[in-house]
Amino acid sequence: MDAARYWLALALLVLMPPALLHWFIVHPFIHTWRRLGPVRAYALVWTPLILLMILLFQARGVLLAREFGTRWPLVIAGGALLAAALGLALWVRRWMSVAMLLGLPEIAPGRSPPRLVTGGPYAHVRHPRYLELSVGLLGYALLTNYLATWVLYLLALPALYAVVLLEERELRERFGAAYAEYCRRVPRLIPRLR
Repeated sequence: MDAARYWLALALLVLMPPALLHWFIVHPFIHTWRRLGPVRAYALVWTPLILLMILLFQARGVLLAREFGTRWPLVIAGGALLAAALGLALWVRRWMSVAMLLGLPEIAPGRSPPRLVTGGPYAHVRHPRYLELSVGLLGYALLTNYLATWVLYLLALPALYAVVLLEERELRERFGAAYAEYCRRVPRLIPRLR
């Protein structure tokens, strides 16, 4: 179990920070990326992010130096949260095309026309993908039980919220009154109980 926890923690620490940074690079400069087109935009965005992944992998000894061991109640709770996140991810994927998941409507609206998704999980929360990530990250932190994964989880929550705000600004610009009405009806991240 210790080896599995280690490899899961390593994968999370190598992949998640660049994935989060991606949106902080894309959203504020969306007009620049649109002018460049998707191939050049993704090449410019992901070249340094891949280098960051390599650096994080090289620093794995330091990053994963402190771990708290296998705690079966945490493993079970983490597994349950990961299963919930996977279920939400599969539900989201039924409502979004691959192009939408890759951000092509933002970067290349002429090739992949943007559309406002308001059905399925998007009828309950405006950002089910970020809810899925938040739940999944907590599951990973519980399951792996490394100091670095706990720190990553705590840093990722405000970062995800900031990405939500950037994305909402962009969606208001793109969809105008339709998005404003959607925001009035549907909560941002926490579903209503009724």
